[in-house]
Amino acid sequence: MFEMHILLTGLIIFVARICDVSIGTVRTIITVQGRTTIAFFLATFEITIWVLVASAVINQVKEQPLLVLFYALGYATGNVVGIIVERKLAFGLIILKVITPNTGRQLADSLRQNGQPVTIFRGEGMHGPVEELYIACRRRDLKWILSDVRRIDPAAFYVIEQARDISKVLRPTYSALGGWRSVAKRK
Repeated sequence: MFEMHILLTGLIIFVARICDVSIGTVRTIITVQGRTTIAFFLATFEITIWVLVASAVINQVKEQPLLVLFYALGYATGNVVGIIVERKLAFGLIILKVITPNTGRQLADSLRQNGQPVTIFRGEGMHGPVEELYIACRRRDLKWILSDVRRIDPAAFYVIEQARDISKVLRPTYSALGGWRSVAKRK
């Protein structure tokens, strides 16, 4: 049977690995986006946790090999948690290209009314003329922008690309409230 201190140590290792790997996942994405200061501080926390946890496991692995399982499961879970956290934070900028044969002007007008800058290009698609909407925006604004696009033209084709550097970000003058802000606004 499990001894309580082994189980408690294993759970601490599991939770600590979730924390350091989650931080590492977010740090990696932030590093790719060029946010060096935030990446520096996240790396400091990440490696501090890792050194403490790794040394605890290495020092006890001969007597308690089960701790390796807690370590590995914490690592795997931390990857998933890190991805979920980063998606919720939605750091960074993206380029959204929307291609539509019929509703380009209507889509652009709707997005512009909500303060989102949009550039329209005319082009030739497989079945005739199309309009391409070129939208540089924050990732966190993507949800409401795509909601507008789908509402106006459910058949619109779109492509999302990561934007590393943009000369200037034209933030929308209106952003749909989400999360805690929408709850606070309703009170």
